[in-house]
Amino acid sequence: MTAQDERRESAWPSGSGPLLLGVRHHGPGSARAVRAALEAARPRVVLIEGPPEADTLIPLAADEDMRPPVALLAHAVDEPGRSAFWPLAEFSPEWVAIRWALEHEVPARFIDLPATHTLAWGREGAAAAEPEGPTSTAEEPAQQAQGETIPEAEAEAEAEAEAEAEGERTGEGAGEAADENAGDGGAGSAVDTVRVDPLAALAEAAGYDDPERWWEDVVEHRGTGGDTFAPFAALEEAMGVLREMEVTGGHDRDTVREAYMRLQMRAAQKEFGDDEVAVVCGAWHVPALREKRTMVADRALLKGLPKVKADMTWVPWTHRRLARASGYGAGIDSPGWYGHLFGAPDRPVERWLTKVAGLLREEDRIVSSAHVIEAVRLAETLAAMRGRPLPGLTETTDAVRAVMCEGSDVPLSLVRDRLVVGDVLGEVPEAAPAVPLQRDLARLQRRLRLKPEALERELELDLRKENDAERSRLLHRLRLLGVAWGEPTVSRSSTGTFRETWRLRWEPELAVRVAEAGVWGTTVLAAATAKAEADAVSARSLADITALAEHCLLAELTDALPVVMRVLADRAALDADVAHLAQALPALVRSLRYGDVRATDTRALTEVAAGLAERIFVGLPPACAALDVEAAQEMRGHVDAVHGAVGLLGDTVGAGRGDLRVRWHSVLRVLSGRDTVPGVIRGRAVRLLLDDGELAQDEAARLMGLVLSPGTAPADAAAWIEGFVGGGSGGGMLLVHDERLLGLVDTWLTGVPGDAFTDVLPLLRRTFSAYEPGVRRTLGELVRRGPGRGSAVAAGGSGAPGFAADLDHDRADAVLPVVRLLLGLDDDRAHIDDNDLAGVAG
Repeated sequence: MTAQDERRESAWPSGSGPLLLGVRHHGPGSARAVRAALEAARPRVVLIEGPPEADTLIPLAADEDMRPPVALLAHAVDEPGRSAFWPLAEFSPEWVAIRWALEHEVPARFIDLPATHTLAWGREGAAAAEPEGPTSTAEEPAQQAQGETIPEAEAEAEAEAEAEAEGERTGEGAGEAADENAGDGGAGSAVDTVRVDPLAALAEAAGYDDPERWWEDVVEHRGTGGDTFAPFAALEEAMGVLREMEVTGGHDRDTVREAYMRLQMRAAQKEFGDDEVAVVCGAWHVPALREKRTMVADRALLKGLPKVKADMTWVPWTHRRLARASGYGAGIDSPGWYGHLFGAPDRPVERWLTKVAGLLREEDRIVSSAHVIEAVRLAETLAAMRGRPLPGLTETTDAVRAVMCEGSDVPLSLVRDRLVVGDVLGEVPEAAPAVPLQRDLARLQRRLRLKPEALERELELDLRKENDAERSRLLHRLRLLGVAWGEPTVSRSSTGTFRETWRLRWEPELAVRVAEAGVWGTTVLAAATAKAEADAVSARSLADITALAEHCLLAELTDALPVVMRVLADRAALDADVAHLAQALPALVRSLRYGDVRATDTRALTEVAAGLAERIFVGLPPACAALDVEAAQEMRGHVDAVHGAVGLLGDTVGAGRGDLRVRWHSVLRVLSGRDTVPGVIRGRAVRLLLDDGELAQDEAARLMGLVLSPGTAPADAAAWIEGFVGGGSGGGMLLVHDERLLGLVDTWLTGVPGDAFTDVLPLLRRTFSAYEPGVRRTLGELVRRGPGRGSAVAAGGSGAPGFAADLDHDRADAVLPVVRLLLGLDDDRAHIDDNDLAGVAG
């Protein structure tokens, strides 16, 4: 007998059967305990709860470029959006088991139900009007596999034994995702019932509010008298009691999964020996795997399961996606803290508080070494008072709040976000299987030096530089494909069309979006082109097509643009709804701005835009007649949009189109003078003509006077005022600098009858509340003293509007104390007469 055999026999008694290591997923305490148990038992094969389709991917875990957190991604070949993740962190017991097996050259296998069946279950759930758990959100883990189905249940025990002896692993895999529950795999029904975390139930019974804290105290810190396997035996017994009490700690389909795991466990026992098998699984499943069930009964449960063809690979994961706050169903509260506990060689509390101090110093907070020392002492004192062997996250957080944050939760929230949760992004080697589109994307990311990062950051691009222009095209193409890696945002440094600002953040589920987009092509360019052409044909509205044309220009999809333009021209020719045309024009005209900076030929786009504008000019006046209040407000927005588009289009159209602005001004004049047009549109038309210099201020005042005359209904007059000075278009400053207009509004408002005033007040409040506080304050002051009261304008003189002809002594006296203070004069020595004050004012 070898020394290894002697050690195994002494540590794990012969005849005890397989070594079942029940764990809590994503737990550093569980991970360390698993590693110690494997070192003591030295099994010949390690079986792990997870999708068997990933068996061929296990060797990649030893690659030097593989850095957790990572996840196994499974997706249906025919439906890439039907997918699931199995996240693994450095402190996950499953990852530790995989690494131990690779280091000791021991076979490692996944034994849960194949993902090929669990993903098919999700599809059936959707057909039954249930939400698609794993298929569309990737928040609820699920499994998938490719290969054969599970064999039919055999009546003959001999045939079953033969199949088991051959290790028939049906469908290359089984699957369960790591869940926050002990052994509660994510491969359940599409809609799971409310479940209880079994470890949480045990922790609560022991007086703990944190299950992982309870595990740390019970398993890690208190010791087991040298028996490495005692914690697992105790946990198995506890789970057995909970299952007997019918505590709901698993999924509805756990019985099927556990049946499959038992079959795979028996096959391994037959191949390697009863005492040579170690199984790492959720603690909830251990009593079920220990049960003595017949093979016939287990196979009967697996008969007739649905399936889909699937692929599987490794993808990067993040600590933030492991956090429950992100919505991921198999999450944990503090992945950054768990990673620290698992990786710290000694003094975990001291090292953690040193990290916290470093972070707070980076944020310009005053934190000294004395703060760290005092925080360590406080954390240890709190742990002693609470009866805990060592300080945990609760104690260290309380110490940080009291000592380093001075009782404030504001800097503490930063600590939680950056350290307790964290933005660690894993990496996978290039050898990992990937769809061709993913490989092309990775190649572009390396060439453009645009590395995916979990931490959100802003990227400023200068489109005059070739590398930045290529980055912009890549990000726009990915957005068109539904891969929202980057989000355009407003630039803080420049508003020119040659500048772009992106907010970048790589989320793990984007790998699913890339897999989905792979159906459109093998490269980013080809896929984006095909997707754009398909979207153009299936677009529902004209505005959707013009927006798509804009995206094609931004992404420089020269092959797709002709198709989009042809569809756009056909739709525009058939669409007679002026509102649809008005919605489509702005995006089309915006696209013309990119011709110069992106060297794109936009002549065809210009012709379509000009033709669209002509049709709007003809159809707008009739379309504005007899509208109700809501429709009138919507049409006013269209008028504003068309006005801005015509302003841009007038600078870019070719010969023969240069009078677009003139014709548009004619349309505005028609709108401003028709009584059948709602007041809000008439007022806006007058304002736009005034802004463009096509209408004199005297004429604008005359039109306002006509509208505000006693013959006009108050509600219509109030709507006209809203159109003229509302909408955040600078109307407040117009009233400030033109007291004639303000006087007309003031006189009209004071003359509105009481019964009508209640009706028009909400409209006026909405209009004037949109002004800046300074503008509202100035208008209030002008109204208080009366616009033009005592002024040269009111008296028929030629003085400037807003200034009185004579000095107001009462107002001047109020200024004297401030003037004395500014000049540093004493009340005894200083005397400022009216002439001096007039000189200062001048």
